[in-house]
Amino acid sequence: MQTHFSEEQLKDPALHRANEILRSCVHCGFCTATCPTYQVLGDELDSPRGRIYMIKDMLEAGRPADTKTVEHVDRCLSCLACMTTCPSGVHYMHLVDHARAHIEATYKRPLMDRLLRWTLARIIPFPQRFRAALRLARFARPLRRFMPDPRLKAMLEMAPPKLPRPSKNDLAQVFPAKGARKKRVALLTGCAQKALDTNINDATIRLLTRLGCEVVIARGMGCCGALTHHMGKVDESHAQAAANINAWTRELRGDGLDVIAINTSGCGTTVKDYGFMFRNDPLAEDAAKVSELAMDISELLMTLELPEGQMGQRVAYHAACSLQHGQQIKTHPKTLLKRVGFEVVEPTDAHLCCGSAGTYNLMQPEISAELKRRKVVTLEAKTPEIIAAGNIGCMMQIGSGTDLPIVHTVELIDWATGGPQPQKLRGD
Repeated sequence: MQTHFSEEQLKDPALHRANEILRSCVHCGFCTATCPTYQVLGDELDSPRGRIYMIKDMLEAGRPADTKTVEHVDRCLSCLACMTTCPSGVHYMHLVDHARAHIEATYKRPLMDRLLRWTLARIIPFPQRFRAALRLARFARPLRRFMPDPRLKAMLEMAPPKLPRPSKNDLAQVFPAKGARKKRVALLTGCAQKALDTNINDATIRLLTRLGCEVVIARGMGCCGALTHHMGKVDESHAQAAANINAWTRELRGDGLDVIAINTSGCGTTVKDYGFMFRNDPLAEDAAKVSELAMDISELLMTLELPEGQMGQRVAYHAACSLQHGQQIKTHPKTLLKRVGFEVVEPTDAHLCCGSAGTYNLMQPEISAELKRRKVVTLEAKTPEIIAAGNIGCMMQIGSGTDLPIVHTVELIDWATGGPQPQKLRGD
């Protein structure tokens, strides 16, 4: 694609990077075939190629974002299926992230939009606040039918009927390895996950220590910054990311770390990008090291001696977009589940998003609901006993549309190797 940025514009590192990405696009349109919003809406402007044209026009002209551009960029899930499909290696993630930052800096959203985004950014990344908000939402759920804005209704419907008690395992501490220590692993405990499903981190700690890992919950670690990053709120997302970089760097310079393990793939995609996010920052070297050490829990488990098993249950594996497209990890979770004895099946169109996508299900509830419906149909068509996924957002989204139990991949592997049966399978 031909671009026309001025020499002065290209002195800006962000615009220089955008120019590189835009020039790599050859207009082929392969991305439209795998874009969920294009599949649902059928509008070229709701495809990656259409959004790229709009972003190019906005950035080249150096103009503030307009309502039309904001509408179509907001509809993007950042599922990154387009990056998996693209034959030219267009790094759409960095481009759309830059566009969102430009929108945040130059466009004044309607009052309700500003209020909702401000609220989400100040609640979800903070587990105690999020837990309190979910409790309030539970009481307010009977009022959802009277809500004029479907986004408010979606927020109330998000609240599960029951919340788990906070887990002491999420506090800063060190869990010793069982037997000889093979690796020292820092675990990102996440933010929403600590409010919505404490069993995931508990299972991860049990499994890793059983396999010979010392597990560190680093003091000062918090939200990865993904939620605010995808809203274009650069200062907030970088502050959250910097806190994690500093927390893990202290561990690195202390007793050392072999791996930074992440069991929420949406967080993993962002942490692995810290090196890029901080490339022009004093934290650049530390951020690059953190990204280098970051591994999805399935990547880490592939390096450990996982025993074989014979569980037998039929498991439909849902591949989270942030894992299969954002991190290009496609086979590890299925390989691990098969190794411990589960029968693994995959839905048709496994590459398509379930519609969760961070806060997308709250901000774009109509499109999200249609994507959820399609995903549930394809999963249930495989007649599984259990659905497995590696991302809390996907689990909540799909779980709200099916009666089948949906369990984190690591919970099933923990169960198969000596841990307790996952609570969702016990029904208690």
